[in-house]
Amino acid sequence: MNDTRYPILKAEEIKTATDGVLIRGNSEGVFEGLSANSGDITGGNLFVPLRGERFDGHDFIPDAVKNGASGILVQRGYEEIVEKIPEGISVILVDDTLRALGDIAHLWRSKFKINVVAVTGSSGKTTTKEMIATVAGLYGNPLKSRGNYNNLVGLPLSLLELKPEHEMAVIEMGTNRRGEIERLTKIAEPDIGVITNIGPAHLEGFGSVDVVMEEKGDLFFNMRSNGVAVINRDDKFSRILADRWMGRNIGFGINENAFVRAERIFMRGERGVSFTLEVGGTGKGVDMTVVGRHNIYNALACTAACLAMGLEYDLICEGLSAFRQIQGRMGVYRLKSGGTVIDDTYNANPASVIEALRTLNDLKGKNESVVIFGDMLELGENTEKLHEEIGKAMADTGAGTLFLKGDFAESVARGATNRGIGADHIHFVDTPDEIMKTLRSLLREGDWILVKGSRKMKMEEFVRAIIEEFD
Repeated sequence: MNDTRYPILKAEEIKTATDGVLIRGNSEGVFEGLSANSGDITGGNLFVPLRGERFDGHDFIPDAVKNGASGILVQRGYEEIVEKIPEGISVILVDDTLRALGDIAHLWRSKFKINVVAVTGSSGKTTTKEMIATVAGLYGNPLKSRGNYNNLVGLPLSLLELKPEHEMAVIEMGTNRRGEIERLTKIAEPDIGVITNIGPAHLEGFGSVDVVMEEKGDLFFNMRSNGVAVINRDDKFSRILADRWMGRNIGFGINENAFVRAERIFMRGERGVSFTLEVGGTGKGVDMTVVGRHNIYNALACTAACLAMGLEYDLICEGLSAFRQIQGRMGVYRLKSGGTVIDDTYNANPASVIEALRTLNDLKGKNESVVIFGDMLELGENTEKLHEEIGKAMADTGAGTLFLKGDFAESVARGATNRGIGADHIHFVDTPDEIMKTLRSLLREGDWILVKGSRKMKMEEFVRAIIEEFD
């Protein structure tokens, strides 16, 4: 068993990459492994103390030393800590430990001559990343970023997990303020950039969808100059970026003329979707176990990215059929009562909520449906208006009964009542217990329940409670 920890880097390499100062230790000294968690430190590791709103990693340097760290990064302003670090442990002084973490990740990534695929977008990025990794896994040994490790901490930590046996890497990029995608792209230096779509997400940090477009577009304009842009031809903002991009691109879509297309789409209810995957005029049927039209777009984005890596068409089709949905993202659970729950609780923005409502409408057919909905967060000054629009969309897509949680529940209710949902079908709730009595009397065989909301609303608690209650 190989217990080697990565990255393996010399102190001199790290000093140069971070523009730091080696104030103690041998420049030829080697660190094996890196961690920002003092509890995860083992012998030979480099400890990177990060700072947050409620913590300061510098406070945990003694723990890192106790656990066997052979090197410590220290941020300027904390020089007095150096005197407390035992002799024999290397110390590198840097301007900012978070930026240094990214610089070290970039250094390590540059040592691998493999395809790196970066995926961003207002929705669908995690599912698309997982699809690409599934297909790539049939071909070789890909590294994929864990969960939602997609920010200025998570993405570098993902890249630092690269090992000699990895043949490609698939990473996710998230953002909630201007400039993050540019920085993440410069850290990862991707060969292939994927933007799933562009919509009203994190508007609190951006102000408008136009700014969201510019932020997402930084992926294309900061990746390798010979990189490939994967472009959603059905998304108007992505098409604007495509017009600016002068390099190679692969377009995907359903409605527009694109190189990668889905034709003859057939929704198989809770069993999934089927379609003909057309690539440059060649078509082959694909059966997937995921639900929702939006997942067809995710599959097309995956296909385009895999083609850019040089993967074979038949292998891509096989991988899409093998893909299984991620927990919290349109997971379907059949209840013994005969009803069915859709767990789409991982996160929410206006575009993803509307897609979830459309999927619910497709799946329920002539049966009744219930929506359990928590606030969408980080939407800025248009928050109330956007929640009211979601209420209208709930009515327009045939939702029967609403359970609403959060500070903007009344805005959702106002939109729903304006479109015809009666006030007696709208309930304001805080906890799962509040809905059970009504659900027991309401739910019939064939009925559907959609649970949706932003991550901080903890809507997964409602899913667990329903499954426990109705078995």
